[in-house]
Amino acid sequence: MSNTVSWRPPAAEIPTDPGVYRWLDERGRVLYVGKAKNLRARLSNYFAPLPTLHERTRRMVLTARSVTWTVVGSDIEALQLEYTWIKEFDPPFNVKFRDDKTYPFMAVTLGDEAPRVMVTRNPRIRGAKYFGPYPKIWAVHDTIDLMIKVFPIRTCSDSSYKKAMQTGKPCFPGQIGRCGGPCSGKVTIEEHRRIVDDFVRFMKSYDKKVIAGLQKEMKTAAIDQRYEDAARYRDQVQALEAVLDKSAVVLRDSVDLDLFALAEDELAAAVQLFTVRGGRIRGSRGWVVDKEIDVSTGELVEQILQDTYSAGAELPREVVVTAVPDDNDALESVLGGLRGRGRVQIHTAQRGDKAALMQTATLNAQQALMLYKTRRSADFATRSTALADIQEALGMSDAPLRMECYDVSHLSGTNIVASMVVFEDGLPRKDQYRRFNIPRSTDDTESIYQTLSRRLARLDDELAPVEEVGEQRKRFAYRPNLLIVDGGQPQVAAARRALDDAGVTDIALCGIAKRLEEIWLPDDDFPVILPRNSDALFLIQRIRDEAHRFAITFQRQRRRRDIASQLAEIPGLGPSRVARLLKHFGSVRRLKEAGIDEIASIKGIGPALATAVAERLGGDSAAESVEAEDDLTASGDASVPV
Repeated sequence: MSNTVSWRPPAAEIPTDPGVYRWLDERGRVLYVGKAKNLRARLSNYFAPLPTLHERTRRMVLTARSVTWTVVGSDIEALQLEYTWIKEFDPPFNVKFRDDKTYPFMAVTLGDEAPRVMVTRNPRIRGAKYFGPYPKIWAVHDTIDLMIKVFPIRTCSDSSYKKAMQTGKPCFPGQIGRCGGPCSGKVTIEEHRRIVDDFVRFMKSYDKKVIAGLQKEMKTAAIDQRYEDAARYRDQVQALEAVLDKSAVVLRDSVDLDLFALAEDELAAAVQLFTVRGGRIRGSRGWVVDKEIDVSTGELVEQILQDTYSAGAELPREVVVTAVPDDNDALESVLGGLRGRGRVQIHTAQRGDKAALMQTATLNAQQALMLYKTRRSADFATRSTALADIQEALGMSDAPLRMECYDVSHLSGTNIVASMVVFEDGLPRKDQYRRFNIPRSTDDTESIYQTLSRRLARLDDELAPVEEVGEQRKRFAYRPNLLIVDGGQPQVAAARRALDDAGVTDIALCGIAKRLEEIWLPDDDFPVILPRNSDALFLIQRIRDEAHRFAITFQRQRRRRDIASQLAEIPGLGPSRVARLLKHFGSVRRLKEAGIDEIASIKGIGPALATAVAERLGGDSAAESVEAEDDLTASGDASVPV
């Protein structure tokens, strides 16, 4: 009890029934809303000893002054009440949806006397049938333009339709051939309704029988020498084929589903939604979710599905997700009620075409997450705020206009490399990136010490002459305001030792621990916790990720070069055979561990060459080869732009 908050309610007072709980601050503001199958078991996790809690969860618990709960009759009721309260109270520690734009839909107003097809961002038109969402509004207009060539239905506004029906004069779109409704005077209301039904039927199923029927009519008209009719049928066939071409075929014609892919880190998640109808991708949509406290992927998926379909989006029978929510049965029941007909199935894609589509959507989500973070840290006002917040949080006298971040990468202690990336005014300076070879090291902290020692030895290179011994030497540019290392207290302590040994006292230092995104300062027992959604944390996270990427890329290049240099010395093993071995095994370790028979099974590698490869790699290890190399980057003299 002493290691948790003083106001913890007695465990006996908390029921073991399913329910929804709310964390409140001293003013009664709702901080977080959650649900549980067993309220006592769930809340006891929050009242565990504070040092054992996730840092973000600990901050929420310490901010709160009370917790209340409401018992419900079932998991389904808990799910519904949780969503209702999240929407009502907008708790700061719950997931935040950053989808700041609405997406265009194609809607057919089936509830009207003469239904019209229109482009709309309103998902709640009574009686309307929706198709989409579409990524761009021009994509909806293009589809409508093609479809009304085959199914000439009403496109005019309600006011134009009413005026045309009262006066008997066709609406303006009808006069120029852009509206096929009863207001044009060409069809009756009943005939128009049949055309609308055909329009909706094709858009729902993309039935190729419609195209086949038009092609048959075209041939018949041509045989009967009704060439104008044949040309009209030809244009309609081309229009429908163009609509089909705009939608990629990914699954069987009978498959209707929504696919949600996620790419996430500690702070945010990007969501990519693919809408598949009739086996074709009919629309795509992407948005970003901010995470304030640590939530599982399943919990995140659950909240995303509730938010998406409660907003009125069309709900298919099948939903494919990255991870199945814990309360999947209850969520399927809730969504089934929203759908109104039949059960909704939520599952993951294990293999086949759906798994391949999930990979594509996941790649899009990963790119969207990277773009979101890049844009957020690239805006001038945002960068200025981020730099000022970093200055304040770290107690710096000046804003960190030049930051250098260091990361170490290795493969089981071999091929050890380090990277240095530079951000000036919050933006990357890729021409000043550096990379280092570490010949020998006992662990990551020793590698950090070596790297920083070599960097600090060249700290004032801008004062040295550019030409030395007849050769141009790359400079490290000017002194940084802030050094960042990837890691926690041990890595920061090693970097501090390098600063002390170099006699440098005017450069700030910190480390960022990846799991909890904590900022560690030298000699501090507790980390600095930046607000979860702060621009300062996003900027530090971005420079850390860039250093990690740069180190990993260099380390992979080293591994590939090391194995290639060793294999090239074997007589009879030319570049093409070396490439085959590299592609198959990928690393020195895997190739060294392979037997002669496995090596000989590679195309172009016989038993004799396989034996030579095994003997060569068995005699000289990759690490020994690395240490013997004369590489300029080992002394910190080479600059490698990305």
